[in-house]
Amino acid sequence: MFKKFVNLLQGGGKRLPPHLTSVAVHQQMAETPSFAPGGVYQQSPWVYVAVNRIAEAAALVPLRVLRVDGEQSVEVQRHPLEVLLEAPNPFMSRFELLESTVGMLELFGNAYWFLGSGADGTPAQIWTLRPDRMSIVPDAMRYIRGYVYEIDGLRIPLEAEEVIHFKRWHPANDYYGLSALEAARLAILSDKDMAQWNRNTFGQENGVPAGIVLVKNNPSQADFDRIKREWRASYGGTQRRTAFLRGEDVEWKNIGLSHTDLDFLKGRAAHRDEILNIFGVPVGLISENATEANAKVAERQFIERTLYPKLVRLAQKITQDLLAFYPGTHVAVFDDIRPTDTQARLEEIKASYPVLSINEIRARYFNLPAVEWGERPAQGEVNPYPPTPPLRLHPPAEKGGASTQSLTDVTQQPLPLTPPLRLPPLRREGEENADDAEPVEDAMKAAVDELARWERFALKRLGRAQGRPFAVRALPDEVAFEVAAGLLAAQSEDEAKAVFKEAREQIAVSR
Repeated sequence: MFKKFVNLLQGGGKRLPPHLTSVAVHQQMAETPSFAPGGVYQQSPWVYVAVNRIAEAAALVPLRVLRVDGEQSVEVQRHPLEVLLEAPNPFMSRFELLESTVGMLELFGNAYWFLGSGADGTPAQIWTLRPDRMSIVPDAMRYIRGYVYEIDGLRIPLEAEEVIHFKRWHPANDYYGLSALEAARLAILSDKDMAQWNRNTFGQENGVPAGIVLVKNNPSQADFDRIKREWRASYGGTQRRTAFLRGEDVEWKNIGLSHTDLDFLKGRAAHRDEILNIFGVPVGLISENATEANAKVAERQFIERTLYPKLVRLAQKITQDLLAFYPGTHVAVFDDIRPTDTQARLEEIKASYPVLSINEIRARYFNLPAVEWGERPAQGEVNPYPPTPPLRLHPPAEKGGASTQSLTDVTQQPLPLTPPLRLPPLRREGEENADDAEPVEDAMKAAVDELARWERFALKRLGRAQGRPFAVRALPDEVAFEVAAGLLAAQSEDEAKAVFKEAREQIAVSR
């Protein structure tokens, strides 16, 4: 728990080991009072926008825990880690924990979690620690011996197992990550200087450009002092006024540069673009001139190339350092929020037909389990989502004639991706079937109810980025496969409803 810090601040706890005071490696980021990450975040509008966009977007993505069973991964409902993240400590929510963690990674290149252990040895609380107060203690054998957290001059030792260190890659440091601020330092300082110059121009100088009052004739000292006094009286106050000077041949020469001369607005826009690009935030997300198409492309680039890799970094570190406290083999994953190109996905599935079996296609593209009839190859130029064809019996040809369809024609047709529904055995009228009728009716009702739930689930998420798939339990495998494939191709709500309507008809026919 966090009582350890409280005890140390009050003078209690164990004595500081001597090695911590001698070999602690302090943060190597070249901080100056004018470029401390916290100060930059508060003073640079573009840094604030970039960090906020990334941190808040990351905090919205759900984290799930999967149990690894061979090559399969099964989601664990309400895993203790998920419960812990919902309330990491008495003063933070899950959103605040992830927002501050990602924000510190962007500003400092490092983020730290302190794990407060419970009675059973598993983490009971998670606290974020400020990177500017943390130092790493290296070890020749274990790489990292521990950490030192410094508060108001008091150095608090922490064991390596108590801290999770998230960091970005740094080419010149073995222990600390590289902040995006370091790469954007020059652009940030230049933009800050331009903003300060603009403030001084309209604040201290009242918008009056620099210049020279040239008196061509050589006045007396008294006249010269009068000219200076009247000029300063007119332009030295807090309001802009017009100067009226007595005398001959008095001329004003402008020696300053205006905003237009300096191309001020374009200069600030260039700094904005550079800073946002370094943080990985496309300008189209915030530009007032971006069209709807540009904004959509910018959002997709932000999710695929900026946000998702950061989530993968966090999830893998949580898997390595935090899930190790719990029994079993588990992995932590954030929802895959990357948008998918439906048409490209359909083409990819079509291209896989000659080389993949039906089960492989089901597992790879639809997250469906293997079925007995799925070991057949899905070959041929087939519509990837054909409805299950009804069985048509051709009447025998008249004597001396030919049938409407030969056996060779039938056998040469490509196999459908799903077989016909397995129907219950037919019984003649009067046969006893009371024992089987009730289970069949119950199974049909469960399938219809589940199909209705799936329809509500799919319509609610239609058009959104791919997320958690619907868990199928009661529907026959072949119907579930048809529905999943049809939803992938559906582009509108009406098309999605048509998929479920066809599935209901398919179930009704099988009764």
